[in-house]
Amino acid sequence: MNYSDLVNTAVETGYLLVVNGGEIYRAEESMQRIFRAYGVESGEVFTIPTLIEVTVSTPDGRPITRIKRVPQRTVNLDRVEQVNALCRHIWNDKPRFSEIRAELDRIGKRPVLSFPMQTLAYALIASAFTLFYGGSLPDAGVALFCGSAIRLTTRFLERFRVNSFFVNVAASFIAAAIALVAASFNVYLSYDKMIIGSLMNLVPGIAITDFMRDIIAGDLMAGILRLTESVLVATAIAIGAGIALTASRMLLGV
Repeated sequence: MNYSDLVNTAVETGYLLVVNGGEIYRAEESMQRIFRAYGVESGEVFTIPTLIEVTVSTPDGRPITRIKRVPQRTVNLDRVEQVNALCRHIWNDKPRFSEIRAELDRIGKRPVLSFPMQTLAYALIASAFTLFYGGSLPDAGVALFCGSAIRLTTRFLERFRVNSFFVNVAASFIAAAIALVAASFNVYLSYDKMIIGSLMNLVPGIAITDFMRDIIAGDLMAGILRLTESVLVATAIAIGAGIALTASRMLLGV
């Protein structure tokens, strides 16, 4: 067996899980299962949200190590589910490494929702959460524009590779500004509910869930990193909305 192929296959599998929002324990367990599927019990795996390190010892005691950085992460649960299915296939059937890598390439290139559909989803989420937090139907109607503006803003800034912190600040500011301007023309609109409902699009719900799960599972470093990431996102959202609220009181009196 080619141990370099085994290590590379395991790392690429773990990378696809982490980069698409999979939990750290899931990525480590998947890589360990790949090792055991091919009869290797000495594989060591260390994974945090920004790095994967894997080491395997050959029968003659020679260590093979690979380190792979995870520069950016997103959330794509469809790809996570596809990788999980591939891991089960590997465990049961032990396919050739070339077949596994071809399947990983296919999963990594699976299409995501089109941009118009994403924009529509953001708008509907903002509107639904506005109603959930007690907003009226007119509030929910304005929230549609706030949600759409969030996706348009993030898409525009992502093209220039702007840091995600500032992307969240800008998106939060734009959504809050739209709600406040609308409220300045109609005093019956509840700008607070529109802002809260719209900003739910930016709340890192999966990151918050993952850091609690990682800490409970004993992956303290991974959990702390995800906690830090969640706090930074929440801070960015607060800064953007706070700037919009302060500016509206100074300029519009809302």
